Formats: sequence, C-alpha cells, structure tokens
Amino acid sequence: MKTKLFLLTLALLSANAQAKLNVVATIPDFGAIAEEIGGDKVKVTSIARGTEDAHFVDARPSYVRVLNQADVLIEGGAELEIGWLPPLVNGARNGKILSDAPGHVILSRGIRLLGVPSGPVDRSMGDVHPFGNPHYWTDPANGKIMASTLTETFSRLDPVNAAFYQANLKKFNEHLDKKIAEWTKLLDPYRGTRVVTYHKSFDYFLERFGLDLAGTIESKPGVEPSPSYVNTLIPRLKATSAKLVMIEPYRPRKTSEYVAQAIGAKLLALPTSVGGNEKVKDYSSLFDYNVAQIVAALKDSK
Repeated sequence: MKTKLFLLTLALLSANAQAKLNVVATIPDFGAIAEEIGGDKVKVTSIARGTEDAHFVDARPSYVRVLNQADVLIEGGAELEIGWLPPLVNGARNGKILSDAPGHVILSRGIRLLGVPSGPVDRSMGDVHPFGNPHYWTDPANGKIMASTLTETFSRLDPVNAAFYQANLKKFNEHLDKKIAEWTKLLDPYRGTRVVTYHKSFDYFLERFGLDLAGTIESKPGVEPSPSYVNTLIPRLKATSAKLVMIEPYRPRKTSEYVAQAIGAKLLALPTSVGGNEKVKDYSSLFDYNVAQIVAALKDSK
C-alpha cells in the first residue's frame, strides 16, 4: 500500500512538473513570440487569425471555453481589442486572467506608443485611440520588449523553468538584433521615401526604417472614405510624390488600386500579422516578407 501511494505521489509530481502553461494570445504575433520564449513549456492558442483586422474579431462562444482554461492571457492593450475581448474574458469566469491578475499580460505597457492624442478624443474624430496607436508590434524592435515581458510573466508563473525562458529570450533577442540590422541595411537606400497607407497600421514600421507617411486613404481612423473624399485626397497625395500605397490584405482593394493608379504609385498588400499569408509563419518572417516586397517595389520604381 505504501509503495502504491509513493508511486502515485511520484506520478502526480511528474505530471505537475510536465504541465504546460496554457497561453491564449489575442493575435498571432503575440502568440508567435510566446511560442519562441515558452518553447515546449507552453501551449499557445491565438484567437484572431493573421488575415483578420485585430480591431474587429468575431467574439465566438468557443473563445470563452478557450479562455476558461487559460493560465495566461496576452492582449495588446491600448484598446486594440476593446470591441471584442472584454465580454469574452467576463464570460470565461477565470480568475487567472481577469484584469490585473498575474496571468493577464498587457503588452503595450512598457512600449513607447505613437500617435497619442494631445487633447480630448470624441467619436467625431473617428476611431482614434486615446492611449495611442496600438499597432506597435509592426516595429520589430518592440518585439524585444514584448518578449522580455512574456519572459518575466512565464518565469513568475513557472519559476522551475525560469532559466529555460531566459535562455530563449537571449536567443530571440540575438536573432532579432541580427535581422533588424539586415532589414535596416536593405531599406537604408530608400530612407525618406513617401508612402501612403490605408489605415495607420504601418506607422511603427515606417518610423523604424525611415519611410515617411504621406497620408492615409481613410478619411478618419476607422472611417471608410467616400468617393468625394477620395477625389479630393488624390491631388494632395500626388503632390507628395509618394511611391507606394501599402494596405493590409483585408482592406478594400478597389479603392486602393484607384488611388495608387491615380498618383502613380505601386500598390502593395502587406500582412501586418503572422499568418497574414502562407509565407509569414513566425514573427521574424513577417518582416522578411514585407521588407523584401517593399525593396522590390521601390527598385522597380526608380
């Protein structure tokens, strides 16, 4: 009897030691970084797909069940998911991931956000985020800050494997530093090039690599442009000599094609998230793909 009890205790201890942190990320970029830091010590599920607009995700009942089992919830913050995440978290009834719980990670904390309004914000201004632009993961240097935050969280919740997470963070940062130097070298000849975007999704990417935003096709953030607005916008954009129009794959292509043709610019549909197309399978390859597409388009425009 004592032998059986001893073996059962060992089995339970072994199971607990091998249990993975159950991590749920709101978007696949956060999930991809979590996988690189957590390795085989975590199980990661991402709610949004890389082909979706992170602002507008269908809050399916199945997500409530996923969140109910989570040890860690990773969200972007800065109201990126404000339209769909809160009811899912409330419905999950999981104390581990409630606001300010140890397992609830808000990655915007610690990031220098762009586009923070200088005055009051109201709906007449469109979908302006009062805390700043929430698309900060499109600057790869911010990937290091996010990875550090996740390493600290995983280490705190799973201290037995803290050294493992720290080692993965070191590898992640070394790889990302090398890749940022490569991407910067590729884009350096095009510093100062003016580009147009549909939404302000690429602002952090543009700032990192020295490209200038000439304007956006949206009349206001989150507001689709009317035909009359587009016709007044085109002369203004044409005067900037913009070379590229960059849009996310889920944006209306017809309007973007019309604007690009009218101002004599190249149109590029570039993913803003991991999984945005079949070639973008992790955080690093998101930038590999986008940088290569931009360089090829700008070479042809010379």
